[in-house]
Amino acid sequence: MINQQVQDELFKPIKLGHKLLPSRIAMAPMTRAFSPDGVPDANVAAYYRRRAENGVGLIITEGTAINHPSAVSHKDIPEFHGERSLAGWKRVVDEVHQAGGVIIPQIWHVGGARKIGEGPNESALPVSPSGLDAYGNKITEPLTNKEIQQLIQAYAEAAKDAKEVGFDGIEIHGAHGYLIDQFFWERTNKRTDRYGGDLVERTTFAQEVVKACRDTVGPEFMIVFRFSQWKGTDFGAKLVRNSEELKQLLEPLVEAGVDVFHASTRRFWEPEFPKESDTLNLAAWTKKVTGKPTITVGSLGLNHAFREENGAENEITVTENIEKIVQKFKNGEFDLVAVGRALLADPAWASKLRDGKLEEATPFTQDSQKTLY
Repeated sequence: MINQQVQDELFKPIKLGHKLLPSRIAMAPMTRAFSPDGVPDANVAAYYRRRAENGVGLIITEGTAINHPSAVSHKDIPEFHGERSLAGWKRVVDEVHQAGGVIIPQIWHVGGARKIGEGPNESALPVSPSGLDAYGNKITEPLTNKEIQQLIQAYAEAAKDAKEVGFDGIEIHGAHGYLIDQFFWERTNKRTDRYGGDLVERTTFAQEVVKACRDTVGPEFMIVFRFSQWKGTDFGAKLVRNSEELKQLLEPLVEAGVDVFHASTRRFWEPEFPKESDTLNLAAWTKKVTGKPTITVGSLGLNHAFREENGAENEITVTENIEKIVQKFKNGEFDLVAVGRALLADPAWASKLRDGKLEEATPFTQDSQKTLY
């Protein structure tokens, strides 16, 4: 029965934006740092093609660097600017499309999460809304309005290049304590101009990034926006405490031009606002308050989820995970599920799930991160 339900719920085509996806499984963006000097090569193209050939409906690439000196923290994280890098991405797009896949790049700036001396431009200083790191420590001067406008333009240029290269849309990375999220978060945004203030006012930078991208690519090019409550430095962080605050956070982004929200959680089965619902996770609440399609994510395909804050590891079988996600799709809670580490370990994970052969899938281990296959 579960195999038929998987077929019915996870492997039926779905229209997302103006694109028809062959399944509801997305490949989650996962930083790999296997692009020599920021240029995605033939190995990167083959890596993404393998997932497209094996039942993944939407591929979201690893985070890619917008055109700014301190955008990322490793010289082999792929860039999304410059002739050589864009030619490499054109090859990736062509390979995925030849395999019948749909692919979007995640465009990214790490902001104050970058340390001095990291990345391809070692002398470049990190940037953040108020010059603060995730702990509230001063690391540099606050961004000037001129610098903010330059960053917004860099996002827009990346969106323009994505369309010209042939991608099917973009995902803007606004999660996990990186630059856009630093504007959202009151701990890192102490500004007193229009880019700071209350919850809604702190969305202004993200609004302007989305609007600049939308103005550049036109109405039919898909814009996905990824956001999260948790940060890489604080798993318990909260931008919003209830569904009304979530609506306040996201409505300005809808108005700016977001088509789809990618709600990043560490465990997809956990309720986001337990006092309001013991079943709805962040993606489900996002769909409920915005009316937009959503992508959920968080430990699908793993026998071990992230460690709990008390140090204990959460035990859950893959079968239990699949049963939970099928039921949530039946309930119409969200539209896609992104799979990360399971797909990193086995490019055929989705097709093995589809064909009832998940027991043959290569399980994720820490060694899975050491190669690009």
